[in-house]
Amino acid sequence: MVYRVDVLLFDEFETLDVFGPVEILGSLPDVFKLNFISANGGLVESSQNVRVDTDLYKSENDIEKILLVPGGIGTREKVDDNNFINLIESISNQSKYVISICTGSALLAKTGILNGKRATTNKRAFKWVTEQGKDVLWVKEARWVKDDNIYTSSGVSAGIDMTLGFIADLIGKEKALEISQRIEYFWNENSEYDPFSKMYE
Repeated sequence: MVYRVDVLLFDEFETLDVFGPVEILGSLPDVFKLNFISANGGLVESSQNVRVDTDLYKSENDIEKILLVPGGIGTREKVDDNNFINLIESISNQSKYVISICTGSALLAKTGILNGKRATTNKRAFKWVTEQGKDVLWVKEARWVKDDNIYTSSGVSAGIDMTLGFIADLIGKEKALEISQRIEYFWNENSEYDPFSKMYE
């Protein structure tokens, strides 16, 4: 199975939210085809001034798609951008899997696709994110959460753990461990282990 990974960028996204998971998914080029997209195409700039050239979303029916939504300071503005929220909802409906990192789950919550589902987010921004979706079953203590075809992770670096968990679910734990060893990363395999959940109370 080959998947196109639509990485949805917006101004002031968080760099590691994107490139942690991209490092992992990009190590399996026969399985995952990375595709950087944005609402208008062209150059998009992260909070750290990293500029990425993006395309417009293409709805192709002959390939399975994964939507990846990062967080970052830009989410504060984007939650009130109805066109952007509608775009996320539309792409989500055409995707086999939906993955969010950090405050990206606030954007998913706004679409309504998380209603009645378990999800998590950045613990430092937990109060703000959870206000974006009152009908979401927010999990306070979790490194990442999987509910059906939707994966949501805690803050920034948690996206790396979640993506390895996603690889383990999709391809097998051996492959996830192999990738983590190759990038010399200590994978936090336990999705429920979350020391940060108590830090910001």
